[in-house]
Amino acid sequence: MQQTRPGARANQQALQESIKHLIVERKLKPGSPLPTEFELMAELGVSRHPLREAMKALEALGIVDIRHGYGTYVGSVSLSGLETGLAFRTARSLKGDLSDIRDLLELREVLETGLVQRVLAAYDRVDFEGLEECVAAMEARARHGEYAPDADWRFHETLYRPLGNELILDLLRVFWRVFHSLDEELPAADWTPEMVARWHRTILTALRNRDEQGLRAAIDEHFRGIRARVG
Repeated sequence: MQQTRPGARANQQALQESIKHLIVERKLKPGSPLPTEFELMAELGVSRHPLREAMKALEALGIVDIRHGYGTYVGSVSLSGLETGLAFRTARSLKGDLSDIRDLLELREVLETGLVQRVLAAYDRVDFEGLEECVAAMEARARHGEYAPDADWRFHETLYRPLGNELILDLLRVFWRVFHSLDEELPAADWTPEMVARWHRTILTALRNRDEQGLRAAIDEHFRGIRARVG
């Protein structure tokens, strides 16, 4: 198998950094078109082949979006790479001591607990109707002995959306999806769908009452129930 020479690899990395620098310096936003291939070749002093290699590498990271026949645009830089890596680590952890899964859950818990004051500060922007709909959906499914994962995620997304921080939502979405993907292979849960619905109802009630201590306690109970599955 042909191997990339160290010098070529370094040049390729430098080229990728130059493209990222160009995007930053020109203040290009997601969806903005990049200069044409010929313009980039001239500006960066490279030939077509290494430029295309660099673009493919940056596309894999979500930094650029190559639309064949239309051009190349600034990408949205999703967290798909992080999600893929975490999914692999936690899947591997299933065959071991579950430590990576516990670490992932702890990270999510620290993040959500740390947002309590900010959520309360954004009280006037909270979508209480949306939160109520999520809890009601969980309660309705629970009466049939069923867990409602979609309503569960929507609850957390709705809870933190008023903060206006898309990165927080993206991180929580990754953490939630990775953990949920392991659900069938984790040790059986001691909790029931009724308990899950009740955890979320308690969180919503504490938030309605602007009860910071109660909200922290409700979130802690929520995660304590989940932690029980991974030791």
